[in-house]
Amino acid sequence: MSRIGNWPISIPESVKVNVTDNNIVEVKGPKGELTQAVKPEIKVSIKDNTVYLERPSDLERFKALHGLYRALINNMIIGVSEGYKTILELAGVGFKAQNSGQLIELSVGHSHSVFIELPKEIKVQTITERGKNPTIILESFDKQLLGQVVAKIRSLRKPEPYKGKGVRFAGEIIRRKAGKTAVAADK
Repeated sequence: MSRIGNWPISIPESVKVNVTDNNIVEVKGPKGELTQAVKPEIKVSIKDNTVYLERPSDLERFKALHGLYRALINNMIIGVSEGYKTILELAGVGFKAQNSGQLIELSVGHSHSVFIELPKEIKVQTITERGKNPTIILESFDKQLLGQVVAKIRSLRKPEPYKGKGVRFAGEIIRRKAGKTAVAADK
């Protein structure tokens, strides 16, 4: 079983962490503000600019919650201080991406363009250079929200193994498969 829950979380100077009476953790930083409700079994305490989490016993359920909430709080602290960034590439002939504000227009091989309205917490930038695949850069302080939006965009056209076309992460290597081979008929 993992021991991640036992690791203390150090708080950077620019970040403020507060734990309310209802066991809600509030994290404020230069990039934004996040909150997370923690189950009452897990005790969250702050001592000397460090966050500690404690579980009541070594039951498997409590161990799982201990590691989960430690990871979520750590992601919140990193998010409001440094932020998260994901780069997507559109690989395929005629694939395009454009944005106007929080609206992304994607042409990824469907009969029509797909429009996605992004939440205000996410900053988006699209880059189209000649000779390179169109690129979408997404930035946010909320790791969960960013992952959800990236999964939605990727679900429109997942990378396929035969030609490698689709929406993929920058630098992702798609494992290729051989296509059909023609067999000469005996006559």
